[in-house]
Amino acid sequence: MAKEDRSEINPFTGKKHYDTLNDDKFLEECYNEYYSVINQSQLLDNTSNGQLVLDVVVRLINAVNNYLSNIGRLDYVEDYYDWEVHLVGDDTVNAFCMPGGKIVMFSGIFSVANTEERIAFILGHEMAHALLDHSRTRISAQNTQNAVTSAAWIGSFAMDLLGFGGLGDLTRVATNVASIGSQFFLMNPWGRDQELEADRLGMMIIHWAGYDISHIPAFWRDMSRQNSNEHDFFSTHPADSKRIATMEQLIIEIEREEDFYSRPVIGNNSTISTNSPSNFCTNCGAPVGSNDKFCFSCGNKLEVELKCPKCSCRVGDGDAFCTNCGYKL
Repeated sequence: MAKEDRSEINPFTGKKHYDTLNDDKFLEECYNEYYSVINQSQLLDNTSNGQLVLDVVVRLINAVNNYLSNIGRLDYVEDYYDWEVHLVGDDTVNAFCMPGGKIVMFSGIFSVANTEERIAFILGHEMAHALLDHSRTRISAQNTQNAVTSAAWIGSFAMDLLGFGGLGDLTRVATNVASIGSQFFLMNPWGRDQELEADRLGMMIIHWAGYDISHIPAFWRDMSRQNSNEHDFFSTHPADSKRIATMEQLIIEIEREEDFYSRPVIGNNSTISTNSPSNFCTNCGAPVGSNDKFCFSCGNKLEVELKCPKCSCRVGDGDAFCTNCGYKL
């Protein structure tokens, strides 16, 4: 199934994500990179750990399919996600899932994830990145940013040719500043939001698969002690305290038996944004400032509305409580 044959609305966010890529070319490049890694690596698929990884992935895929079936959105994965997983002999403590469902886990993961639940969370987190189209939206935004930067540079040299050399110099300086600013103030914060989204959906997936998620925050707390990431301003990953808070909030929601089938799992939720209530672009779903006129991710002219972070209903700028669910804003 081609990308154009399925709904543009992501079933986990309820939003249309920013996407400017040629689907066939994009997936071909992803698969070529994936098989390049596989063909140059020592595969441990036939080991006990390799079988464990395979069993966990099959369990998570079935959980995703069951959820999508329940909400009537199997079109999102059928004939599109070609799931495949390999365990690679490498001391790197990492794993990834490429668009289309190609998964690699490095054996170094077992040095920190020594239970099936922990392995499931790491795999669920990486699968969530693919299911949420994070690579696709991020590359689309980066391409748009590069195109705008290139156009500004060309324009600056045109000013030189017309005799406005000083103005051309100023334009190039401004373009450099804008490019650096967009990297640290746009692309990196967006990356941090994506990590929090993947944490949340990843935990939902392993919960649907029947795993106990109550110990996952403690697992991440242990991980943060080994490699602290508390200062996240110039990082694409969020501070560990934010990630743990997101995890703990989801556990509370599950304990309250909140309905995850009548609304998107990744909505305008307070655990995925540093501000509450949150503003989001109605076109691509990216967080935007309350005074922004255009979305810096997709260029859409904003019609921003404030929403309750719990039930996503519209709220007023000065409201202290949501009139729909009573949530304290």
